[in-house]
Amino acid sequence: MRPILVTLPFGLPLYAYGLMLTISVIAGRLLAVRLAARAGIDAKLADRCALWTFAGAIVGARLLYVVTNLDQFDHVLEIAAWWKGGVVAYGGFLGGLAGAIAFCRIHHVPLLAWADCVAPSLCVGLAVTRLGCFLGGCDFGREWNGPLAVRFPAGSPAFVQHTSLGLLPPGATASLPVHPTQLYESLVGVVLLFFVLAVRRRQRVAGHALAAFAMGYGVLRYVIEIVRADPRRGAIGPWSTSQIIALGTFVAASVLMFMLRRKGATTPQAV
Repeated sequence: MRPILVTLPFGLPLYAYGLMLTISVIAGRLLAVRLAARAGIDAKLADRCALWTFAGAIVGARLLYVVTNLDQFDHVLEIAAWWKGGVVAYGGFLGGLAGAIAFCRIHHVPLLAWADCVAPSLCVGLAVTRLGCFLGGCDFGREWNGPLAVRFPAGSPAFVQHTSLGLLPPGATASLPVHPTQLYESLVGVVLLFFVLAVRRRQRVAGHALAAFAMGYGVLRYVIEIVRADPRRGAIGPWSTSQIIALGTFVAASVLMFMLRRKGATTPQAV
């Protein structure tokens, strides 16, 4: 765990998560614009749409965290205090979709075509930002003695939780071994990237790549949530908030995929 990678001049810390988020935004934006240009969308318009999508993602990620952790906030202005609490990935996906829908409607950009261009960028963002989560020690997993288990050092969120639960002996310098759920999600991002790119190459109508990403991530995120242990994720009965959203996303994406397949079956194939 290394939440602060280096200390910059004037004592400014370079946070691992912030750096990984910045890298993912830059890489994702370049990739989405490039794919959009290949799909016939004006590059300048696509670049502006990427900004709207990113802005929506930031707002959505923060708002979902706030909604699932209302007890942490005493005043509405604290919502903008990014250093207090955190963000939720699923909120970012939903917020980014809302931003993209708004821009595409205003500027008459085909939404599904743009979404197919963004889907690979979402995979890149997932793979890179979760490395930042691992370095920061957040989003850790349940106790596990398996071959891939990791121990986080004293002061980490996992160590603090295990200490508060009385699971560590006096003088412990690291947490119990836990699932590296951050790395699981990073690997999911890599796997989904190849999957989504393969779908894009074979699709006959726009929207398949988006549906493939949503279905794949919905299933894999639901499974990973089973071994997550960080407490501030929200819950509805036995399910975490992200599991509920994953189920809803999977169903919606499955319906979209069914409709697109029917549409593709009636669309003449170019020769």
